[in-house]
Amino acid sequence: MKKHRAFLKWAGGKYSLVEDIERHLPPSRKLIEPFVGAGSVFLNTDYDQYLLADINPDLINLYNILKKEPKRFIEDAKGMFDQAHNVKSVYLGIRDEFNQTQDPYVRSLYFLYMNRHGFNGLCRYNKKGGFNVPFGSYKKPYFPEAEMEFFAEKSKRATFVCESYVETFKKARKGSVIYCDPPYAPLSTTANFTSYAGNGFSLDDQATLADCAEHAAQNKQVPVLISNHDTALTRRLYHGASLSVVKVKRTISRNGSGRNKVDELLALFQSAKDNVSQ
Repeated sequence: MKKHRAFLKWAGGKYSLVEDIERHLPPSRKLIEPFVGAGSVFLNTDYDQYLLADINPDLINLYNILKKEPKRFIEDAKGMFDQAHNVKSVYLGIRDEFNQTQDPYVRSLYFLYMNRHGFNGLCRYNKKGGFNVPFGSYKKPYFPEAEMEFFAEKSKRATFVCESYVETFKKARKGSVIYCDPPYAPLSTTANFTSYAGNGFSLDDQATLADCAEHAAQNKQVPVLISNHDTALTRRLYHGASLSVVKVKRTISRNGSGRNKVDELLALFQSAKDNVSQ
């Protein structure tokens, strides 16, 4: 099966892990993702229905607009991917406009533009909620037209909502399966644990997520698969799940020598009944 890339650059995207994730997801009619991010798992699985959530309103807004009016949006976005727009002063001007406007359509166009023209495809906001990623200085930023067309077509099966993972878990019903790709736990307690999407994802959140997963599996018969770093902390949090380890290449430090394999943990929470039947 052809693998499909997300149209957004995204830190911690799951493109390279899709096969492993799919192998561990129990069969179901509906896939729920409380941390959809760039949507690699959505794009590379085949469920009848999807409920895709994220705490970032700009991301969900973009997905809903692309779903609703793909032709118009792709055409308008394409106009921003020429050399005239690939200039630092123009980028900074668009970033300012983005931070001042509340117009959902304009924000979506600018969000895509900044994702491809900004440094490393980062998505970062300051304390006041202003997008603050610097210019990326790329020779010719890629316009992901085919990827957007595929996403728009597939999104006919999806509902996109902006809400917290706790809210999304409440919506899960039997017959669904949940995949969680939360901001990862720090590799060590001294690791710089920066905030995520402007709201932070604390160690308490890591623990709450594990509780939500256990509750969904035991009380609702909804299996939950979570990916995270393989650390003493995550193993303790996921003690009620079946654990699988996957080797993954990840850039940890800024220089190339920091590229080494970090073990990735896939934790599957299922009801006691499901565990027996396997």
